[in-house]
Amino acid sequence: MGASADRRNGFRRWHEARNEHVPPTDVRIVTSDGQSIPAHSTVLASSSSVLERMLDRSRILHILGVPHDSVVAFVRLLYSSRFIISTSATSAREAKEAIERHGMALLALSHAYRVRWLKRRSEAGLAAWLSAARAMDVLKLARLCDAPRLHQRCLRLVAEEFAAVQESEGWRFVQKHDPALEMEVLQFLQETAQIWIFRVDLDLIQKKLAVLVRKIKRRKRWKRERADQAMYRQLSEAMDCLQHICTDVGPHNSRRPDNPCMSFSTCEGLQLLIRHFATCGRKPQAAAKTCPHCKRMWQLFRLHSSLCDQPASCRIPLCKQFKEKAQEEKVDETWRLLVKKVATARVMSSLANRKVPQVVHKSWMRCRGTR
Repeated sequence: MGASADRRNGFRRWHEARNEHVPPTDVRIVTSDGQSIPAHSTVLASSSSVLERMLDRSRILHILGVPHDSVVAFVRLLYSSRFIISTSATSAREAKEAIERHGMALLALSHAYRVRWLKRRSEAGLAAWLSAARAMDVLKLARLCDAPRLHQRCLRLVAEEFAAVQESEGWRFVQKHDPALEMEVLQFLQETAQIWIFRVDLDLIQKKLAVLVRKIKRRKRWKRERADQAMYRQLSEAMDCLQHICTDVGPHNSRRPDNPCMSFSTCEGLQLLIRHFATCGRKPQAAAKTCPHCKRMWQLFRLHSSLCDQPASCRIPLCKQFKEKAQEEKVDETWRLLVKKVATARVMSSLANRKVPQVVHKSWMRCRGTR
């Protein structure tokens, strides 16, 4: 550790003195635009534990997502550490200019590569030069980079200059794409007494909060419904594959299929489940309760039986038995609803995959204005 620190300080002294006898670089940093920056592995490894682990794998580091000039400023600050070891007024001014010009990128890089001293300085620089036009952009970055002090500073500035913040591009972007952050800002405005200084109507804020809450709930409901529809489509696809396996292939893949299945992964997984179900050492009734694979196959057989309209001639195992059992016992509403949803998904899938006649296709093209 002592030798590594001596080499690091030596490199920094050579860099600051612009000595021509600097040891050759052994690392190449590639930025988003394809340009490369030469560097020394000792300096990078001693400055960041993340970079040290990356150097153990490769001597070519890819730092993407920020401009090339910002990466250059980041590497220069790692070499010199002028914030903490330099007392020159010129060096301090250069470092201040680097933070002012590349503050947001330096905060992101210092957070990603765990350079704590640079992260603190970047936070302080961004807080000092914060304005209403860029307050929302810095606020989003502070949330992503775990900078609570900068986050509070941005919220206070938004409360003080909310009228100007509303005119910024960042606020319009948040209103369109980030309702959770918009609700957080409006709640902060509601909790502070600053809202009356700029004549912000409290009722209007409450209405906006109610709209945002409804919007967030609606998005969650849509996501849940889409996930349910995807599950029903998968079950419908599994029913088609089960029919294909037991009629065209055979439960044990005994003969070559005439029509290959369009859902290969689902069909292959079902064949493996059927083979396990047929060779499982447990009894069928006991296996349906203790073996997870047999239980899954048992439920698929039951679902097929609930959907099948020809149990007498059906070649799916246990179809007739499940039909008779369903007639004797009362089926619960949850299972009945699942069967209804899967049946609807099968109909919708068949309609979506049907072959459209040429005459209908031409009429569609004419209605769309294309030839």
